Amino acid sequence: MLIKSVLGKRPLWGKDCFFADNASIIGDIVIGDFCSIWFNTVIRGDVNKIRIGNNVNIQDGSVIHATYKKSSTSVGNYVSVGHNAIIHGCTIDDFVLIGMGSIVMDNAKISSNTIIAAGSVILENTVVEPNSVYGGIPAKKIKDINQSKSKKEIERIAKNYTIYSSWYK
Repeated sequence: MLIKSVLGKRPLWGKDCFFADNASIIGDIVIGDFCSIWFNTVIRGDVNKIRIGNNVNIQDGSVIHATYKKSSTSVGNYVSVGHNAIIHGCTIDDFVLIGMGSIVMDNAKISSNTIIAAGSVILENTVVEPNSVYGGIPAKKIKDINQSKSKKEIERIAKNYTIYSSWYK
């Protein structure tokens, strides 16, 4: 794995995290406890800060970045970012599932207990409502979901990735 400082800022992380051998974690990044950063993932905090909560999994091939002097990136707790997703200069609240291949653009806000369908594009400045499913290009609200059921399912997926990462330790 590549852990690299930029402009005097070094990545920091909490307890019991897993970083795949070829993950790149660079610059002004803080990662919480029980997180997993999977193969070919790049988290690049060179131009702005990136903050990632607890029990987060960033799956294979994903990119997390920000915008210089404009938009930092914040990812809450119990978030799963699917394979090959791009998270850029946005805010993702707690208990969110970002589907495989999705793109979340600058200044978007993904509210809690939300699912972003695979392959969706959340445009710049979009505010995604809590307890909902969004999908498409550009992504639009598909339906409301039960807060209790969605939270439990999203939490289950995040906890499964903690189990999967234990296989590699």
